[in-house]
Amino acid sequence: MPLRLLTARPRSLAGQLFAMQVVLVAAVVAGCAFFAYVSGRGQAEETATRQARAVAVAVAGSPSVREAIRAPDPSAALQPYAERVREDTGIAFITIMSPDRVRWTHPVADRIGETFLGHTARALRGETFSETYTGTLGPSIRVVTPVRDGGRITGLVSAGITVDRVSSQVRAQLGALALAAGAALVLGGLGTYVINARLRRHTHGMNAAELSRMHDYHEATLHAVREGLLMLDGQRRIALVNDAGRELLGLAPGTVGRRVADLDLPAPLTGALLASEERVDEVHLTADRVIVVNTRPVVGGERRGTVVTLRDHTELQALSGELDSERGFTRALRSQAHEAANRLHTVVSLIELGRADEAVGFATAELELAQALTDRVVGAVGEPVLAALLLGKAAQANERGVELVLAEDSLIDDGALPASLPARDLVTILGNLIDNAVDAVTGVSEEGVPPQRTEPLPRRGRVKVTALAGDGELLLRVADNGAGIDPADAAEVFRSGWSTHGAGRGLGLALVRQAAHRSGGTVALEQGADGGAVFTVRLPLPERGGVGAEGTS
Repeated sequence: MPLRLLTARPRSLAGQLFAMQVVLVAAVVAGCAFFAYVSGRGQAEETATRQARAVAVAVAGSPSVREAIRAPDPSAALQPYAERVREDTGIAFITIMSPDRVRWTHPVADRIGETFLGHTARALRGETFSETYTGTLGPSIRVVTPVRDGGRITGLVSAGITVDRVSSQVRAQLGALALAAGAALVLGGLGTYVINARLRRHTHGMNAAELSRMHDYHEATLHAVREGLLMLDGQRRIALVNDAGRELLGLAPGTVGRRVADLDLPAPLTGALLASEERVDEVHLTADRVIVVNTRPVVGGERRGTVVTLRDHTELQALSGELDSERGFTRALRSQAHEAANRLHTVVSLIELGRADEAVGFATAELELAQALTDRVVGAVGEPVLAALLLGKAAQANERGVELVLAEDSLIDDGALPASLPARDLVTILGNLIDNAVDAVTGVSEEGVPPQRTEPLPRRGRVKVTALAGDGELLLRVADNGAGIDPADAAEVFRSGWSTHGAGRGLGLALVRQAAHRSGGTVALEQGADGGAVFTVRLPLPERGGVGAEGTS
C-alpha cells in the first residue's frame, strides 16, 4: 500500500493559546501548592518550637522540679512528673538532666542515667535556645533551658517534638492542599477551554499565520478598492471605514468609533445609514459630492450591524446632465429643422404664387429674429461654454413655447472666469436653473410629467437670464413668470428629492446648491415682481486687476 505523506496543519490560534494557558495554569497551581507546602511546613516547625519552648520553660520554672533536684534521687520524683506533663501536652519527650548532662527523666526508662545527646553549653550560660538534633528518638526539634535555684543553675530541661511527627502533621495538611490545587487546576482548565472555544469560534479555527495573512489582505483590499466601504456596529458606530469611504463622506482620520449621528452628515444620508432596512442604489448629496448608497444589515453573533457601500456619482451625474442638455439641444435642432423646412416650403409657395416680395419679407423676418438672439448672447457672454449653453437652452425653450431672454446688463468678458471655476459646474448651475424655470412656466416637465397645479397659466412663459462678472463675483440669475414657489416650501426646494413634478425628480436644485457650495458661492430663492421664482447664484472670483469692472455700470 503506497504511503501518503500528510502535511500537518499548524495548530489553530485558539489551540495554541489553550495549550499555553493550560501549561500556565498548571504551573501557577503547582507553584502555589509548593509555596503552601513550604510555608505550612515552616509554620508547623515554628509551632512545634513554640510548644516545646513553652513546656520546657514551664517545667524549669516549677518549684516541685527545683525541690526534686535537691533530693538524693531526683529521678524518683521527676520521672512521673515529666511523663504526666508529656502526655498532657503531646510533647515527644521531656528530659530533665543534671548540669553535666546526666538524664534524670526520659520517655524510655532504660535511658535514665545516660548522657543527654545534644548541646547544652548555651543553657549552662543561662540562655534558652532551640535546635534540631538527632537523639535517641531520632531527629527532633528541641528546646533546652536552665533550671535556676537561687542564683545557681542546678539542672537543665529539654523538651522536643520529633521531626516525623511534624512531617505527619504537614502530610495531613498536604492532602487538603492537593485537593484544593486539583480543584483549582480543573476549574482553571475548564474556564480556559470555554474561553478558547469561543475564541476558536470567532477566529474560525485559523492559526496565527492565517490570521496575519488575512489581516494583510484585508488592509490591502480596503486601501485598493475604489468604492467607499463603511461598517457600522450594533450601536451604529463606525467600526471600519476605508480611504475611499472617508474621502466620499469627508470624514476626519479619527472617526472610527464615533456614532453616525454625530458626523454632521446631511440628514437624508444619515437617515439612510441608520436605517434598519436594506437600501439599494439611493442617490444622496453631501457638501461636494453625489454618492450612491447601498446598505445591508448584518445579523449574527451578539451584535447587529450594517455594511454600507458608497459609489461616487458626481462625475457621472455631471456627464448625465450635460448629456441631457445635448439631447435637448438635439431635439430642438430637429424641431427647428422641421420648422425650417415648413418655412422653406412657405417661401417657395409664395414665389410660385408670384408674391416674391412677401416671400423675401417672411424669410428675412425669421432670420433676423434668430440672428438677434445669437448676436445678443455672443456679444454679452464671452465664455464659450456659457454662450453655447444659453443658445441651446433658448432653442429648447422656444420649442416648448417659452421665450428665453438675456438681461440687458449681462456681461461676461472673455477670460473673466478663472480656470479654477470648472465649466462643468457652470453648466450644472445655469442649465438646471433654466430647466427648472422652463418647467415652471410651461406647467409640464420636459419628460411630460404634469405638475401638481391644475389651473391654466394666463400668459406666455418667459424666462429671463442674467449673467454678470464683476466686483469680484460671478452673478447668475434666472427668473420666470410662472406660478412661483410657496414660501412654506422655500427651505425645502434645495433638498434632494423635493419636486412638484412627481417622484423620480428633484435633484436639479440640490445639484445647483452643491455646485455653488463647491465653488465657495451661495444660492438664494426670491419671489419676482410678477409672482414667479427668482434664483440667484453668486460665485466668488479672484481679483484680476479690474477685469470686468466696466460691466458693472
